Amino acid sequence: MWIKSEVLEGEFVVLEPLAEAHVPALAQAVRDGESWKLWFANVPAPGDMGAYVANAMAAAADGDIAYAVRAKATDKIVGTTRYYQVDAGNKRAMLGYTWYADSVRRTPINTECKLLLLNNLFESCDAIAVEFRTHFFNLASRAAIERLGAKQDGILRHHMIMKDGSLRDTVIYSIVAGEWPAVKRNLLSKLGLSQSS
Repeated sequence: MWIKSEVLEGEFVVLEPLAEAHVPALAQAVRDGESWKLWFANVPAPGDMGAYVANAMAAAADGDIAYAVRAKATDKIVGTTRYYQVDAGNKRAMLGYTWYADSVRRTPINTECKLLLLNNLFESCDAIAVEFRTHFFNLASRAAIERLGAKQDGILRHHMIMKDGSLRDTVIYSIVAGEWPAVKRNLLSKLGLSQSS
């Protein structure tokens, strides 16, 4: 495997490779904010969490790696994120399927998750690019991706059929290897951490 399935730990979060044992905690986390009710988001309802986790784990056969996000301050699972559509031959991957309990939004959690994932990808795996995709109407997600330092590559019009039958325009962003040093410095600054962290 190009990307190793291993624990990634920072100051605020621990990213644990997703396992069936995480299902109850994730089902509890998603109840905080009820994100599955957002029409433009792809977040599982509590009752669908077992299938969601099983599908994420099955994708590991293709090199994808999903994580449960544990907040170190509370030792609670507060969401999930993953590498997907991993392309080892071209040294590229996508970051996504990210959602969090409402109580940890606007905290260091997402920033450090992205720092850990991007650092692993660019510095341990020598990636040339990472891609992010989100719904055109998911303004919070778009803003969060832009705050990371990713640049918009374009919009795929009528890219997907949503659960409700609506057509999704998908906004694509990326960070390329040459941009990583500045992006890393920006994320460390947001977290109040030094470059040596």
